[in-house]
Amino acid sequence: MKCMFCGGTESKVLDSRPTDDGMGIRRRRECASCGNRFTTYETVVFTPVLVIKSSGKRQAFDENKIKNGIIKSCEKRPVAMQEIDDMVDRIKKKITNSLVQEITSKQIGEMVMEELKTVDEVAYIRFAAVYRQFKDTESFLKEIEALMRGKPDSEET
Repeated sequence: MKCMFCGGTESKVLDSRPTDDGMGIRRRRECASCGNRFTTYETVVFTPVLVIKSSGKRQAFDENKIKNGIIKSCEKRPVAMQEIDDMVDRIKKKITNSLVQEITSKQIGEMVMEELKTVDEVAYIRFAAVYRQFKDTESFLKEIEALMRGKPDSEET
C-alpha cells in the first residue's frame, strides 16, 4: 500500500476490523518510511455478469427476472415462496461462482428448468412451454414423455 504522505510502499498494519456494514475491512497502517499513520479500506469488487439475449443484445444480469419467471410458472401450485427464493439463490450462485462475465439467456433458462424439474413438474412444464415456445400439443406431449422417462419406475402409475 502506497503511503499518501511520502509515497513509500512499505507499511505495517496496526489494526484490522470489519466495517460497520460487514462488507469490508478497515485497516490502520503505519508507513515504514515516514512513520505517519493512515487508514485503508478493503472491499470485495463484484464483476457484473452480462446476459446475452437471443437477439444478441447484452444486458446486466437481474435475478428478479428469474424470480418473476419462476413465480409465474409456480402460480396456483404448492410451492412456497422460500422454495422459490432458494431456487433463485442456487441459480445466482451457479452463475457467480462460474466466474464468467457473460452468460447466454439459454443457459440461464436451462438452469431454471433443472431447478423446477426437481421442485414441481407442472411448474416445469409451464416454464418449458414458454421457454421452448411450444407450438402445439405434440410439443407438450414430447416434453411430458421425456419427463416421465426420467422418473424411476416406482413413481410411475
